[in-house]
Amino acid sequence: MKEQPKIFLINLKNSTERLEKSTERLGSQNVDFERIDAVHGKSLSEDEVAAHYSAEMNSDKFYRPLSRGEIGCYFSHRKAWQRIVAQKLDYATVMEGDFRLVGELTQVFEALETLNGQWDLVKLAAYNNRERPIRYKTPCNSHFDLVIHNKAMTGCCAQAITYAGAQKLLAFSEQFGRPVDTDIQHIWETGVPAVSLMPYYIEQDLEFDSDISQIAKGDTIKKKFLKRKKQQIIEKLNNRSATSQVIKQLQSWALSHNV
Repeated sequence: MKEQPKIFLINLKNSTERLEKSTERLGSQNVDFERIDAVHGKSLSEDEVAAHYSAEMNSDKFYRPLSRGEIGCYFSHRKAWQRIVAQKLDYATVMEGDFRLVGELTQVFEALETLNGQWDLVKLAAYNNRERPIRYKTPCNSHFDLVIHNKAMTGCCAQAITYAGAQKLLAFSEQFGRPVDTDIQHIWETGVPAVSLMPYYIEQDLEFDSDISQIAKGDTIKKKFLKRKKQQIIEKLNNRSATSQVIKQLQSWALSHNV
């Protein structure tokens, strides 16, 4: 019997109820996981924040400052990517604690195995379970399709990342200025194409707020409307071109796998 692929679960130390629920849900399918101690953004010193978060990049590339929660969330995912590289894993699934299972994960693992490491990042859930127009899809196996959306889905509830993908994301995020899921959407910058394995067998549990990325009530977040609109226009053009390239890659994969 093939060994279960590694699952990393990001969890704040004081989120014991969330950890118990996650353990129960994964345990119901006999799925093991390795816990990653999430970074509590508000506990970081200014020097620790500045190690990776760049206020200059933020001002240039995003329409508002990041909250400490968002910075901590990014740091937490970097810890997960570092584990993938340090453990020399072919790939691993990285999950946040606000998930629920709506299908058998063994079937997800089987589908991921068919990809043979040829896709660096596979979305296994969507932010707030939202839908987005599909640009292209092709069968992965009898259960799932590989899907390319008009723009990569937001959220980091659950995604599979390869060794190469983790390396690229770590290098890209040595200095960052946007939320982690927003950076992942910028596939033309990261060099890490994102596809979705659908239907999603993992969903975001909307009874829970994200406890590692939420904007706290005390945070002052000033949005710059005109700046955001300009960024959206530029991103739309870049995304359209990059997505077309990913479609060509997926079509080539499908042809080579007779699907």
